[in-house]
Amino acid sequence: MAALRELEIGAMFWAVRDTVPRIKSLGVRCGQLGIGGDVPMNAAAAAEWKSTLDAEDFTVFTCFAAYNGENYADIPTVQQTVGFIPPATRVEREARTIELSDFAAALGVKSIACHIGFVPADDRHPDYIAVKAMVQRICDHAAKHGQTFALETGQEPARTLLHFLKDLGRDNIGINFDPANMILYGTGDPIEALGILAPHVISVHAKDGDWPPTGVEGALGTERPLGQGSVGMPRFVAKLKEIGYKGAMNIERETENLEQRYADMAMAVKLLEGLR
Repeated sequence: MAALRELEIGAMFWAVRDTVPRIKSLGVRCGQLGIGGDVPMNAAAAAEWKSTLDAEDFTVFTCFAAYNGENYADIPTVQQTVGFIPPATRVEREARTIELSDFAAALGVKSIACHIGFVPADDRHPDYIAVKAMVQRICDHAAKHGQTFALETGQEPARTLLHFLKDLGRDNIGINFDPANMILYGTGDPIEALGILAPHVISVHAKDGDWPPTGVEGALGTERPLGQGSVGMPRFVAKLKEIGYKGAMNIERETENLEQRYADMAMAVKLLEGLR
């Protein structure tokens, strides 16, 4: 494959829902592969994906885990269902993340990632202690494959996440920085947060959105097509350059209308090309 450029434009895409040729048709040649909770990750699946990626000359930087039972309806539902915070699903989700690491290794992918849920600000909280140990175990497994483990931003303020990262004591932990999530969850200005977390950012999403509505407790903000929300993509790209980030900008667009999603992603490619 031809060498990728600094700030190469990529896409966040999903097994089953998307195909590599369809994602390539947007004008990208790299991205991050999302794996839903029911998607097989056995040897046969890995071999099929490896063959497809090689044939299409397409680079995957990160394999992302999503888990059965997660629900992003509103903030209380996210707190109860997403990531590693819910105690009832920790064992299952840790095993699934370990499986993801092995699957990614079979593809030659050097990073795995997920949302771990709302990290408590109090590092003495039982959930903080349990999730810290869980993330450490996953990091240690990923290290055997030479992989990083990236935690996605948004569900807690930047300084809470920064404290958690430092407390983990692992060299292969990092951040997948999603600027829209900071807005959607109302956890802080994404440009300021990017500056705070800069040394730990190993991948980014190019995603946009608006703040939660005022006076509606527990509501999430609304995702928007890139350039039509409150992130301020010129500021975001300029900040990426300022902090010395050289990796890919992976467009993420989540909407039920699949063709609208592809249209929005194609528009995003053009926008980012103008900002690179």
